[in-house]
Amino acid sequence: MSAVAGNRWVALALICLGVVGGMTTWFSATAIVPDLILDWSLSEVAAAWLTNAVQLGFVAGALTASAINLPDLVRAERLVAVSSFAAALANLVLLLNPGADGAIAARFLTGLCLAGVYPTAMKLMASWFVTGRGLALGFLVAALTLGSSVPHLFRALTAGYDWQAVVIGSSAAAGLSGVLFAVAVREGPHGFGTARFDPRQALAVLRSRPVFLANLGYFGHMWELYGMWAWILAFATAAQAGVVPFPFGSASMLSFAVVASGVIGCLAGGWLSDRIGRCWTTAGFMAVSGSCAVAIGFAFDGPAWLLGTVALVWGISVIGDSAQFSTAVTELADRGFVGTALALQTGIGFALTAVAIWALPRFAALLGGWQWAFLLLVPGPVVGVAAMLALRRRPEAAALAGGRR
Repeated sequence: MSAVAGNRWVALALICLGVVGGMTTWFSATAIVPDLILDWSLSEVAAAWLTNAVQLGFVAGALTASAINLPDLVRAERLVAVSSFAAALANLVLLLNPGADGAIAARFLTGLCLAGVYPTAMKLMASWFVTGRGLALGFLVAALTLGSSVPHLFRALTAGYDWQAVVIGSSAAAGLSGVLFAVAVREGPHGFGTARFDPRQALAVLRSRPVFLANLGYFGHMWELYGMWAWILAFATAAQAGVVPFPFGSASMLSFAVVASGVIGCLAGGWLSDRIGRCWTTAGFMAVSGSCAVAIGFAFDGPAWLLGTVALVWGISVIGDSAQFSTAVTELADRGFVGTALALQTGIGFALTAVAIWALPRFAALLGGWQWAFLLLVPGPVVGVAAMLALRRRPEAAALAGGRR
């Protein structure tokens, strides 16, 4: 019998632990970009593509999986296990010193593999929860957040060692996650069933007005989220020269604290969403995070307590609502194609993140520095708030959180 059989809280813990490990490979190259620029003589453009290639790989994987209904045709735990193993192997390619082109290709492949981890794990988690699903998926995105922050922690803790330690650590974590999903995790009692191949379902998801609004909210959220996560280290490095003492001691440790603080937001967002509604919760978090994107420019020159506070509030709020857009899709979409709907949502959302990540350093260069660069992200939460408030007014929103919109 599976270790998680009959116990949804054990299942939640195991799935979250597995997601933490798998997602450590996402920013493994981003956390060591300063080292790779020196060792490989990377240009700034090539360095940016080490992050963006993961986003584009994830987009390609998620949209392909959605088009062929892969998350609804293959057992979820098997798909996550194989994808985690593959991500670990793709991440290890960096140890071969493949140069800029090879590293970018490896990062694309890593993102492609992670498309089988995150959306599928959301479907897997939802199969264990009907009541409390918002909080459960909040835990899952908290796990994603923690996993995404770990490479920055690895780099901060191994500052006196070669960058290869970060790559080895993140690949080991992803490999162990694959083992966990393969041997200890199973689908829960509220499964969505196995679908037949039907590529038209991807288009049907887009035609559903309530699902579209939930997705639009998610897209606005994603425009802000990964732009901030990808470039907070660059912002912190630029600010460090003029702020003494610097919050958390270094730019790498501040970056870890900012991303990791999102765990608090994810849990708070899940708890609130199940009680006051998905729409109110997501709109509120985006209002706070959008305000922080403006405020952090004013805190760029310190004092240290102000910069640290704004950065942490932003870290908490920028991700706190993320799980609730996906939770809404599991409640609004056709039950037979929930995996397809989630893969499509994340695929398009991450395509937008690639644009934001590409545009931010160019916007910073145009402005002459990083101080006000994050203003480029503000339109995302503005659009997201409008979409979720529009969804709240629709009758279909009664299906959300047991009637709590």
